[in-house]
Amino acid sequence: MASVLVVGESLIDVVERPDGTTVEHAGGSAANVAVALARLGRPVQFLTAYADDERGAALARHLNQSAVGVVGDPHTLERTPTSRARLAVDGSATYTFDLAWRLGEIPDLSPVVVHTCSIGAVLEPGASDVRRLLAALRPQATISYDVNARPAITGAGPDVVRAVEEVAGLADLVKASDEDLAALYPGSPAEQAAHHLLDLGPSAVVVTRGRRGATWYAAPGRVDAPAADVEVADTIGAGDTFGAAVLDALWALDALGGRLPGLETADVGYVLRQAARAAAVTVSRPGADPPYRHELL
Repeated sequence: MASVLVVGESLIDVVERPDGTTVEHAGGSAANVAVALARLGRPVQFLTAYADDERGAALARHLNQSAVGVVGDPHTLERTPTSRARLAVDGSATYTFDLAWRLGEIPDLSPVVVHTCSIGAVLEPGASDVRRLLAALRPQATISYDVNARPAITGAGPDVVRAVEEVAGLADLVKASDEDLAALYPGSPAEQAAHHLLDLGPSAVVVTRGRRGATWYAAPGRVDAPAADVEVADTIGAGDTFGAAVLDALWALDALGGRLPGLETADVGYVLRQAARAAAVTVSRPGADPPYRHELL
């Protein structure tokens, strides 16, 4: 059966609410994408890392409840990573991390698409394994990469930019928020930064702008789409859901497997609208809680 392979970090989000109380949610950018795709009905294999501890058990239950198939042995860390998310009154979040990242033995896999993202794609020692895996699977699979920059743990200097660009050069589809691009390329307009990434080799670069919608950049030109209007609970996991829903919509268009083909403007518009609808559900409820397929019908 054709499947998607998601590679990257799992962690526990320790959310500090504006009133000072805290609550813990299973999360991590890659884990959120894996859960979102599985809830949309796509078969998911997830290559990740966490510890054999109480929080790791919580992650395992969370992934299992959404039918995410963890491949390999995830117990490569001494303690399960955490992210402390501090919520503002508008629902936006800022993060600090306690995280390590490494992969164990990688099994033989034959996915139709491989997605990697955020910390796992640039934080050593695991990032080198991720890049080798992408290079090995690229002849047969579409490669998707969500920059999802986290300067609080990786920094944002030349070494991080170089790592991001190495992964972008292996990818068919790159997603980044305007905030990601500002962190990597300070002083450069988002459109200029997007075209820089596009010049590295991807077929398309998608830039999200929160309430101001998203733009698909490709060789034929750009396609813009609005965000869905919704009351925001918090923004945790919104970008991850958006990226997962982009892959789901491309899957529906039979556009995955090998190099990403050029798409008609109408098809790109469909992809961006589907992604915006899915992300709107996630921001409407606390934590990284992506929608199930039936919630989008």
